Amino acid sequence: MAEPLRIFIVEDERRIARFLQIELEHEGYKTAVESNGTRAFERIIQEKYDLVLLDLMLPGMDGMTICRKVREVSQIPIIMLTAKDDVEDKVNGLDNGADDYLTKPFAIQELLARIRNVMRRRAETDTPEGEKLQVRDLVMYPSRYEVQVKGQEVQLTKKEYSLLEYLLRNKRTVLTRDQILQEVWGYDYAGDTNVVDVYIRYLRAKIDDPFQEKFIYTVRGVGYAIKD
Repeated sequence: MAEPLRIFIVEDERRIARFLQIELEHEGYKTAVESNGTRAFERIIQEKYDLVLLDLMLPGMDGMTICRKVREVSQIPIIMLTAKDDVEDKVNGLDNGADDYLTKPFAIQELLARIRNVMRRRAETDTPEGEKLQVRDLVMYPSRYEVQVKGQEVQLTKKEYSLLEYLLRNKRTVLTRDQILQEVWGYDYAGDTNVVDVYIRYLRAKIDDPFQEKFIYTVRGVGYAIKD
């Protein structure tokens, strides 16, 4: 099971930082927040993150300087978030090593799409092929966080992705609801086991129904399985 991405939010506006943290954690990402540019640079170098969301205007050290200094020692993906819509600022940000640039205000859906795209591009650069999980025309690339059915990319939430990955890694094995709950939701999950049935329906609506092909099978009274 792939670990959730750790995203470092570098933003001095508390309201925006909190909004990003809530939305990203809702999608299943792990987050950390820093408001001071100097401390943020130190933490990027010393701690382990998968991606940085970097504001341009920061106390201590500005985002452009942080990006340039980080690139001297690390290739961690960086998406710049700023209120500046000036073309020169965007060019400077990209020239200093940013992977992408998003101007405030922005829709959270656009940010999530850009995160996926940046991580996919990095995965393709680092590992052109990487691990592949496949059942017929359903293919998952865990290193890219990418799922395709019949060559068409399918967008999944983090929980849907984790559930599908668990099923694919155990294809041809019937998994009980309790097994799925423990692996995908965690041992401390105290909710209703019906959540598994709900998310199976979500997955089927995205990978079975639109492509008129059955991947996920129900074994009555036992659980679920993906079959060749």
